[in-house]
Amino acid sequence: MLCRLSARLFLFFVLIITGFKTSAQKVTYSDGRPSALLRVNCQDEGIVMRYNGGPDSCDTYGAREAVVNKDGDKYYLFYDGAGKDGWISCLAKSSDLRNWEKKGAILTLGEPGKNDSKSASSPWVIKEKDIWHMFYIGTPNTTPPPYRIPAFPYLTMKARSNSLGGPWIKQYDVTPLPPKENSYYTVTSSPGFIVKNGKQYLQFFSGAMQDSTGTKRTLGLARTHDLNQSWEIEPTPLFPLTEQIENSSVFFDKQTKTWYLFTNHIGINERKEEYTDAIWVYWSKDINKWNSENKAIVLDKTNCSWSKGAIGMPSVIQVGNKLALLYDAAEGNSIGHMSRNIGLAWMDLPLKILK
Repeated sequence: MLCRLSARLFLFFVLIITGFKTSAQKVTYSDGRPSALLRVNCQDEGIVMRYNGGPDSCDTYGAREAVVNKDGDKYYLFYDGAGKDGWISCLAKSSDLRNWEKKGAILTLGEPGKNDSKSASSPWVIKEKDIWHMFYIGTPNTTPPPYRIPAFPYLTMKARSNSLGGPWIKQYDVTPLPPKENSYYTVTSSPGFIVKNGKQYLQFFSGAMQDSTGTKRTLGLARTHDLNQSWEIEPTPLFPLTEQIENSSVFFDKQTKTWYLFTNHIGINERKEEYTDAIWVYWSKDINKWNSENKAIVLDKTNCSWSKGAIGMPSVIQVGNKLALLYDAAEGNSIGHMSRNIGLAWMDLPLKILK
């Protein structure tokens, strides 16, 4: 009995030590880009919506970049359907975040010459009075068929509707986040989460630029009092370009009075291939000021139950005393852009950072 107890105690301490090393082990990248050391306690539930089967072949090749909203008792999921005509924003509805009814594409490609002629995708929305305002990605460039993967530049475009379900009316006369030469948002100036802060709106948008070493990605902050005008973009990004992050979903924890910014990280392997390898979170007490040292890994290959390769854009929403995380990923070890599904994970509130 004593021997068995001692063996169990020994195993217990081994597990503690091993677990500590796993959670604290630093991931290194071939080009030396920064890593996140800390972790958030996040429990993955798995795939909740698979690609393919959407109306009119809207998601034949993949479903990714999930953006979740709630109106009444229904959840509305905008996602990029990689379909027969390109990557176009699609809609799915649910009552529980687990069972989704696909409704099909909610946007259309623009006419030749328009900035959304090859892709109209990844929309973020906010309601002002009775109008829903949508900010989505448009681009005139993609890779060849059949996959038609969007290519630079990634531009922010505008639409509006009386309902989350549409119809959505494009507003080509509005240029929300115009890219700027010699800035951190030259090739990407794409939309992100929007927060109403007093009488002002804040948008956490994705910015990217290219130099001789490759593409650098970060998040920027833009402000406006009028959702139908161009936004004022802060000249300095929220985080250094070396962070290599894109996309945003912001949550305010009322219990701890802390802002959390979820984003997907771009990693690089030994073959110099870049891919979305993890979801990170940053935190701050001041929505206008962020420190790149205050970050943690939320989801990666170590705690995702079905993907050990590419794990993409996050979107969070509070459900009771938990925070739900919707994300896209590729099954198995794939790091490719295609054949992605939508997954669901959960975090207890208040959020706990594992030391």
